[in-house]
Amino acid sequence: MKALFVWLLLIPWMMRPLVGQEVDKPLPNIVFILVDDLGWADLGCYGADLHETPHIDRFSQSAMRFTQAYAAAPVCTPTRAAILTGLHPARLHMTIWHEASADPPRGKPLLPPVTQGNLALHHTTLAEWLQSKDYETTHIGKWHLGSAGFYPELQGFDLNIGGSFWGCPPTFFYPYRGPFGSRKEMRYVPRMEGGAPGEYLTDRLTDEALKVIAQAGEKPFFLNMCYYTVHTPIEGKPDVAAKYAARIQENPNLRHRNAHYAAMVEALDENVGRLLGELERRDLAENTIVILTSDNGGFVSEYRGGQVTTNHPLRSGKGSLYEGGVRVPLMVRWPGTTSPGSVCDEPVTSCDFFPTLRQALGSPTSEHDGVSLLSLLKNPQAPLDRDALFWHYPHYYATTEPVSGVRIGDWKLLEYHRDQRTELYHLAEDMSELQNLAEAHPERTAAMRERLHAWRVAVDAQMPTVNHP
Repeated sequence: MKALFVWLLLIPWMMRPLVGQEVDKPLPNIVFILVDDLGWADLGCYGADLHETPHIDRFSQSAMRFTQAYAAAPVCTPTRAAILTGLHPARLHMTIWHEASADPPRGKPLLPPVTQGNLALHHTTLAEWLQSKDYETTHIGKWHLGSAGFYPELQGFDLNIGGSFWGCPPTFFYPYRGPFGSRKEMRYVPRMEGGAPGEYLTDRLTDEALKVIAQAGEKPFFLNMCYYTVHTPIEGKPDVAAKYAARIQENPNLRHRNAHYAAMVEALDENVGRLLGELERRDLAENTIVILTSDNGGFVSEYRGGQVTTNHPLRSGKGSLYEGGVRVPLMVRWPGTTSPGSVCDEPVTSCDFFPTLRQALGSPTSEHDGVSLLSLLKNPQAPLDRDALFWHYPHYYATTEPVSGVRIGDWKLLEYHRDQRTELYHLAEDMSELQNLAEAHPERTAAMRERLHAWRVAVDAQMPTVNHP
C-alpha cells in the first residue's frame, strides 16, 4: 500500500512536462465557394433590395464580412487563376477568359495581346500544395482554366465533377447540353449523368458536393465549390422567377429588376444553406474554413431584352475596372480565428487566399503576389503589410476598353491604354466614382501613374498595340 501511495503521488509530477503543451489539432477542412459573376450588391447582407438570401445572410453573421474585397481581374478566368496560384493575372499572362485568349478582336483601335488560355502546369496550385499536406481535393463546377491537358485532375485535384474549358453551360436544366450562343456551339457539363427532366444545375452540383462531404474519411478535405450560377444563360426555376416577377410589378422603385436572375440568386442561397447544413449535421463545421466570394463584379449588360443586375451604388460592372467590375462579396468563417458577425473594411484581393491558407497551416511564403490575411481574420482592425492593389485588363469588353488601375489607400487611378487618359477617384468619399479628380490633384496622379507603370514592368504585363490600318 505504501508503494501504491508513493506511485499515486508521482503521477502529477510525471505529467508536468505536458502542462501548457497544446495537443495537435487536426488540419481544418476547407470549403471554397466561388460564385460566377455574383455582384457586390447582389446579396441581402450587401444591400440587395429584391433578392432573398437568408442562408447567406445568416452565414455572414457567423463569419467575417469584407466590405472592400476585390477580384484580381474584372472577368472570370484570370481571377480563378489568381485564386489557385496566389499570382497576379498580369504576371501569369492570363488576363482574359480561355476562349478569347488566342483570338483577340481585330477591328478595334488597339490590338489586345495574345495571352495564355491555359494555367501552366509548372505553377504550384493551392490544390497541389494541399495534396502535399495529405488533403483530399475535389473540384466541382466551373473550371475555365484550360483545355483537357490542363484540367483539374492535372492541377492537384483528386476528383473533378462538372469542370471543363467552357465558361458556362448551354442551359441550367438537365441534361445540361445543347447549342450555346449565336454560333450555336454545342456544349455540355461533364459527369452529370443520371438526372431527370427539370433537374437544376445548381442543385445537382450541390448534390455531388454533399456526396463528397459524406464520404470524407479521416483525412482533411478541400472542396473547391465553383457554381456556374449566376452567369448567363439567365435561367431561374420558373415558379421562383414568377414570384419575383410579381414583386417587381408591385414595386417599380426596386433597383434589381430581373426576375430570373433573382431566382438564380435564391437557388444559390438555398444550396449554400444545404452545404453549411451538411457540415453541421456531420459535426464538421467547427473544424472547417468556409470562404464565399465571386470571381468578378456583376454582369450589367442586357440578356434577352433585360439588364441582368445592378451593382449600385458602385459604377459599371463585369469587364470594367470601375468598382462595379472588381469589388466583390467576401465572407470567411474560420472557427477559432474569425469573430462571428465581424466586419473588415481593409482592401483585399483574390491573390491573398493561397498565402493566407499557407500561413495558417504553418508554411509562410513570399512566393505569391498576394499577402496573408491571417492577422486580419483574427482582428479586422489589424494593419496589413501592403499599400497598393493593381489591376491590368488590356482587352475590350462591353463596359470598357483596355485599361490598368491602381488603388493606394482610398485613392484609385485608372489609365486607359488607347490615349493614356487618367481618372482619379477618392473612394472613401466617392465610392460611385462620379468625380474625376485627376486634374485637381496632378502630383498625386503623376505619382500613382509612375507606381502603376513600375508595377507593370515588374510583373512583365502584356500591353496592347496600335492597330495600324
